[in-house]
Amino acid sequence: MPPHTSGIHPGEILISPDGLAGLLGAKSPAPLPGPAHPLAPAPVVLLDATVVLAPPEHDGDYRSSSGEESWNREHIPGSQHVDLLTRFTDLAAPYHFAHPARDVVRRELAALGVTEDTTVALYDQGATQWAARLWWVLRDAGVPARVLDGGLPAWTEAGHPVAAGRRESAETVPGQPRSGAQSRPRPQPQAETQGNPFPRAAAADAFRQSLWADKGEVLAISEGRAPGILVCALGPAHFDGSTPTRYTRRGRIPASVNLPAHDATASDGRVLTGDALLAYAGRLRRADHDGPVVIYCGGGISASLTALALTLAGVHQVALYDGSLEEWTADEELPVVTGS
Repeated sequence: MPPHTSGIHPGEILISPDGLAGLLGAKSPAPLPGPAHPLAPAPVVLLDATVVLAPPEHDGDYRSSSGEESWNREHIPGSQHVDLLTRFTDLAAPYHFAHPARDVVRRELAALGVTEDTTVALYDQGATQWAARLWWVLRDAGVPARVLDGGLPAWTEAGHPVAAGRRESAETVPGQPRSGAQSRPRPQPQAETQGNPFPRAAAADAFRQSLWADKGEVLAISEGRAPGILVCALGPAHFDGSTPTRYTRRGRIPASVNLPAHDATASDGRVLTGDALLAYAGRLRRADHDGPVVIYCGGGISASLTALALTLAGVHQVALYDGSLEEWTADEELPVVTGS
């Protein structure tokens, strides 16, 4: 049965390379914050959210690194790199890439010169999952953003220019050494004097439904004590546990269905559209279930791409289990399932 229609137009979430080029041409991208540009409100902020995750060679082999070096080699002119290892992340959480509180998200955006009048565009170096992750974090905080469909590869394939070379990135605070992966950069002092740059988003916090699910909610769905569908966005080999995992144990959460994030994009890396997108969402057999669609993966990244695709397809009550298998498998009391 086709998913319900939510009325969300793809243009509210995705932007094509030509559309982004037109946007950047019509509105000058924001200069990076610094002494010469003390957080003046920016008409367009373009963020590259790439992180590098190495494929695991054995169970428990978790290796991640900033995508800033990739940004230095090649990026869209006017963009900034934000390192999701340290930005838009709760570093006090027991797992990677944990979402911070909504007000923290908005303060980090303000430190980049973003206000409610700013157009925010996101991209990554090609998988779309990192841009989708940041899009989901911003969406929960009430800040709209648009994801470049197909990422940097689609941009270059369309013939648009790229830039290269180092410059002060969004991870660097002027006058301070570059922050390491284990410490959050100090917020810029100007951000504290700007007041609340997102008054409408903040006012709606009490009424906006959370886009996150926690371990307890997932356990209740898995055990049949609460309605909902658990969706694993990893590929089939991770779903059945036949390949090494970055995390503590192989396998999936019991009662999960498999809807790989990779299947949400076409061969050119762009998100599915039309009947193909509806067919992807229809694999959930939503008519057989009540309650939310709770998506997880290994660390909440691939799941964000699946969440974006399902949102485009009009599926309601989509939530993301932020801790995903990194948190779940670390708890020896929680079961995992392997095999087909």
